[in-house]
Amino acid sequence: VKRDKYSITSLLYIVVSLKSLQPSTGSCYLQQLSTHFAHSCLLSCVFMSIQGMSKEHIMEIRSKNINPMTSKITYYKKPVFIHQGHMQWLWDMDGRRYLDLFAGVATVAVGHCHPKVTAAVEKQLKKLWHTTNIYVNAPLHEYCEKLASHLPDPLKVIYLTNSGSEANDLAMLMARIHTGNYDIITFRGSYHGGSQQTMGLTSQSSYKYPIATSSGCTHTMCPDVFRGPWGGSHCRDSPVQTIRQCSCAQGQCMANEQYIGQLKETFAASVPSRVAGFFGEPIQGMGGAVQYPKNYFKEAYKLVREKGGVCIADEVQTGFGRTGTHFWGFQGYGILPDIVTMAKGIGNGFPMAAVVTTPEIAASFAKAYHFNTFGGNSVACAVGSAVLDVRIKEDGLQQNCHHVGTYLMTELAKLRDKHKIIGDVRGKGLQIGVEMVKDKTSREPLCPQAMMEIFEDVKDMGVLIGKGGLYGQTFRIQPPMCITTADVDFFLAVFDKAIHNYMDRQ
Repeated sequence: VKRDKYSITSLLYIVVSLKSLQPSTGSCYLQQLSTHFAHSCLLSCVFMSIQGMSKEHIMEIRSKNINPMTSKITYYKKPVFIHQGHMQWLWDMDGRRYLDLFAGVATVAVGHCHPKVTAAVEKQLKKLWHTTNIYVNAPLHEYCEKLASHLPDPLKVIYLTNSGSEANDLAMLMARIHTGNYDIITFRGSYHGGSQQTMGLTSQSSYKYPIATSSGCTHTMCPDVFRGPWGGSHCRDSPVQTIRQCSCAQGQCMANEQYIGQLKETFAASVPSRVAGFFGEPIQGMGGAVQYPKNYFKEAYKLVREKGGVCIADEVQTGFGRTGTHFWGFQGYGILPDIVTMAKGIGNGFPMAAVVTTPEIAASFAKAYHFNTFGGNSVACAVGSAVLDVRIKEDGLQQNCHHVGTYLMTELAKLRDKHKIIGDVRGKGLQIGVEMVKDKTSREPLCPQAMMEIFEDVKDMGVLIGKGGLYGQTFRIQPPMCITTADVDFFLAVFDKAIHNYMDRQ
């Protein structure tokens, strides 16, 4: 303590934290005590380890040596200088704690610096870092066997890559090689990557450059039952439905029929008689957690296969239990794709991704050589294996997504009913969107300035969330899957206050 001012600060924090507790009886008080002490000790570590570059030096390097695109996508007016993380919490360089409800864009799935994943990485780093696939090594095979066990037959053949863009790029290639066809269909508002090929699949102008991207990509109408032309009060598989009304009988969905009609028009007018495939996120991510009518994918897959195409599920954001009821988002629709792509949560922030397909499609792909230097890296496979163990066997995170996510959406729906600028609450598990509007009658998107004011206010009160949607009108909530209902209550209070603050300024 005499040697380190940060230790003094953290001890003061411990004293203040403990004095703030209201004594109660039994294990409840002990739990409060241990939680406060754990966070106090962690804060002590944060304070003691904040050394090195100043913020000013970091920003100088950022302006001189970091591509300006990095600054362009920085969310906040003033950058948040993140220094350290633990589970659902992040700390900045000033020692301020944030509840992370965006998880590095739905990537940190089991929690920041999860101790069991960290231990697995350390163990593998001491043994073997990298060999490439020209040699046979155990971690790759152990991981692929484990991953395949969580996929239904015949989706059992795995090719590991490093990012979601790379995985989707490869899935496009596999679809075209296997079918002998070229055209691929996806939704308007979708995001499938930033490579020159996947930029053709992506349907958001802010992610497109004025250059030739992959030809043969056609965007059909997104079956968005809130913002689209058709939608009703029981269209989607979610604890919360839209505020739109419909007269559909139970088991029928007029909106679904209309959107399938739009897909049929796309086949009739925009693509050849034979196609290579159809890409679909089970719930749109960058598009703003958009959900579709329950039976849309079943009918769409049937139409695509009649045209000679394969069906590709982009599980980059929805996979690995995030939707709560199922391990994969596509399972919630009762469908079986031909190819599944996955990334982000697969490695809890470690750069890895995968393309999983059938033996038949994999055999078509083997007609030529395709080499990926880092795909199947030993450390990546150790990370992926540990993440699967934590999700399934140890922490029960899929069940937590269902329980906590349902509670969060139900409570957000109450805020929707309370505030005129909240137009829609949607999602499954911990893949959630809150769409903001000028008014609920027109459903016109809330303007970017208003979104930014609320966004900044939420951050200033200690919570980090995301944004999405074609017009940037949707707040995205995709936290580490370990969050609790207590965390949810904190966020709800913050979000409610931020909206009140914005309305008061008006």
